[in-house]
Amino acid sequence: MRKALVLVMAAASLMMGCISVTEAWKNEPKVFHVGGKVMCQDCTKGWNKWVQGSNPIKGCRVSVTCMDERNRVVYYESDETDEQGEFEVMVDKYINGKELKAKRCSVRLVSSPDPVCNILTDFAGGQSGVKLSRPSHMYRDLIKYTLGPFYFTTPLCDEPDTTESPVQGSNY
Repeated sequence: MRKALVLVMAAASLMMGCISVTEAWKNEPKVFHVGGKVMCQDCTKGWNKWVQGSNPIKGCRVSVTCMDERNRVVYYESDETDEQGEFEVMVDKYINGKELKAKRCSVRLVSSPDPVCNILTDFAGGQSGVKLSRPSHMYRDLIKYTLGPFYFTTPLCDEPDTTESPVQGSNY
């Protein structure tokens, strides 16, 4: 009899734990955050200064684009960087009643207001875009993806793209 009572009590406490876990999942966050930093890299500096001495750019535009299962854009938002070159976009997880999958979202550089440092680079994926994969922060109602830093550079540092094939019928 005593064993049966202990077994019933253990089963009841397990069931209560499962119910509270499922209740916790019902309070899932309605948004996720995407943030990062945008910097200027100047290749005319020495190696150490080039690698470690990049400067934040204020006013850069960074975009977040999310697609649905049929590769249609269902969400687009952009943000400008602050004085420290940081951006943060809050993305609604539900668009038109459907859940937005973070892994179907990408973040990319759009523009730089800096008159000297305004050439897009693909260093850290800023030009081609970075897909969100794993959140860097998850705590209670906060889900955050931190990316970058992304970089712009000066026209002097821009390398021409030599990967394109020549135009058919051209002698060059």
